[in-house]
Amino acid sequence: MDYRAALRERSGVGEYTHELAAALLRLHPRNGSRSPLELSIFSSSWKDRLRPSPDLAGAHAIDKQVPVALLNFAWHRLGWPAAETLTGEQFDVTHSLHPLILPARSAASVVTIHDLNFLTHPERTRGEIRRDYPALAREHAHRANAVIVPSEFTAHEVVTRLGVPRERVTVCSPGAPNWAPRSASPKDGYVLFFGTLEPRKNVGGLLDAYEVVARAFQASAPELVLAGKATDESREWLARIERPPLKGLVRHIGYVDPSQRKELYAGARLLVQPSFEEGFGIPVLEAMTLGIPVVASDRGALPEVVGDAGLLVNPEHPSEIAAAIDRMLTDEPFAAKAVERGFARAREFDWDRTARRVFDVYQLACASA
Repeated sequence: MDYRAALRERSGVGEYTHELAAALLRLHPRNGSRSPLELSIFSSSWKDRLRPSPDLAGAHAIDKQVPVALLNFAWHRLGWPAAETLTGEQFDVTHSLHPLILPARSAASVVTIHDLNFLTHPERTRGEIRRDYPALAREHAHRANAVIVPSEFTAHEVVTRLGVPRERVTVCSPGAPNWAPRSASPKDGYVLFFGTLEPRKNVGGLLDAYEVVARAFQASAPELVLAGKATDESREWLARIERPPLKGLVRHIGYVDPSQRKELYAGARLLVQPSFEEGFGIPVLEAMTLGIPVVASDRGALPEVVGDAGLLVNPEHPSEIAAAIDRMLTDEPFAAKAVERGFARAREFDWDRTARRVFDVYQLACASA
């Protein structure tokens, strides 16, 4: 398994990668006898070293001091070096947690496609994703022995846009965290946005909406906390929150380590996720698990995750986002009902069940190689 997405900062794909690896190891622990699954987690970086956490103790860690950009270029554009050549080991399956194959001489190949935003909106991407994914994703999806996606929305996208037969695509959704619900919502809590500050997350639209909220609530408006790594595209938004009317009302706290996420959610009155597109939306699931009501976009996979447990809004209409925030903050019975429905919704997503599906995909990939 290509673990590189989780090596430094576990945002969406990194969190999926880590939690899937941990769940696979729980499903097939190494107890001295040969397990049905022997999991190797692979990483390469010039300066960052792979140090598996205790929940990955059963994995075989392979850490190469090869620059990420160099290896990606060789893998994406040359299909070289093979996993066996690079590591000196043999594998039954290679699993890439992004749309392009991890090349191998004889192993079956599995790719996970989280979304096709890079294809529908390349202007919202950058770096190697913009350079390689649009040009190569279709070919790699057809070459792979199996394709994994996190949602029915992404499954439909892969079938219709990439032409992959539906029977070769398996939905393996993220699981809910093992968190006990919080006891109560803090009356002085903040409104939370959780995600990388990038164009498809619609941070600009959220700030437009929050100016409307600020005018409506005036001095009683709760703070808006932006939790997530800044990008080059976020400079304008970060400059904007330092000026009136958002100065003192909106705060950016940067990347949040997984060990601190539960505490961050626990201090929120609600989560707002107004993305233009999501292949799943892990923050929405995490919020519902803990008992935080959700306002989310009606685009991508977010309606599939939220169900009837939150308010869905058109991300292109800031006034609609603002009205939903207003209702969740002021209509306590409605918010309480959303919390109860969120608990029920979150229970439908389980990492161990996901791991069993992924293991089945590995076996099918081997059979078809």
